[in-house]
Amino acid sequence: MRYSDRMSTHLADPLHAALRARGQRVTPQRLVIASAVREMGRHATAEEIHGAVGARLPGVSLPTVYATLELLEDMGLVRRVATESGTAVYDPRTDEHHHLVCRACGAIADVDGAVDHDALLAAARGTGFAPDQAQVVIRGLCSSCRAAAAA
Repeated sequence: MRYSDRMSTHLADPLHAALRARGQRVTPQRLVIASAVREMGRHATAEEIHGAVGARLPGVSLPTVYATLELLEDMGLVRRVATESGTAVYDPRTDEHHHLVCRACGAIADVDGAVDHDALLAAARGTGFAPDQAQVVIRGLCSSCRAAAAA
């Protein structure tokens, strides 16, 4: 059985169906990139994801990883989070949650908390903005950086 055939049967059919419903091709690159993001299970840069993908499917370019991550974000299968440095990281967790970002080391962690998304989105619409979603990013110092600063 070819690698792409194994990936096709191994990965959940919903990804295949979602790609086809959008008129997108189901390619080994897309399947492996989506799988790598899920398996990493953490916030990861496109470069980190590229490294994980390259071990499984040599020859996948970084631009292909970026394009696929953008597609997966559009499909609601990953979330993009901006970091302090401006680099985007991709989050496999797509349910409603928010992020803590350390201003010293750049670490990103998930945080759950009640936020009135409807009010935020309504306020954005009131300015003439057309929002797609809302998430809260809380910036500050992580416990490790706080401890280092106190020492």
